[in-house]
Amino acid sequence: MKVILKADIKGVGKKDQIINASDGYATNYLFPKNLAVPADKGNMNNLNAKKSSEEHRKELEREEARKTAKKIEGILLKMPVKAGENGKVFGSVTTKEIAEALDKQYQIKVDKKKIMLEEPIKTLGMFSIEIKLYEAISTKLKISILAQ
Repeated sequence: MKVILKADIKGVGKKDQIINASDGYATNYLFPKNLAVPADKGNMNNLNAKKSSEEHRKELEREEARKTAKKIEGILLKMPVKAGENGKVFGSVTTKEIAEALDKQYQIKVDKKKIMLEEPIKTLGMFSIEIKLYEAISTKLKISILAQ
């Protein structure tokens, strides 16, 4: 019997996958526990509609990420910080502060988790950091750390 899984089942399959299950397993275990539905015409149409809407949503997110990457490309983000005489920053500049400054100065919202920083910035100067906006879509942001 062909069934559509409604949840991930270890050793059986992933959610929204169509599998062949024995009649007894499907009727006595999968259906009563609401883990699967029969792969009839109506349920197949629902599954296809769900997949196409998910693909459309992903394409919109991808397009939004491309637009944001184009905006970020030419930006020089200036961040004034408190620093000592030898050019050392008091504390450090973190991804959270970079995301907040980008939003405040250029109205571009970027999640701090998408900013790839090997280690927090602790000195004054120019830095180029990578921002991964979406799968295979990333851009470089130039940051100038200045003394206040």
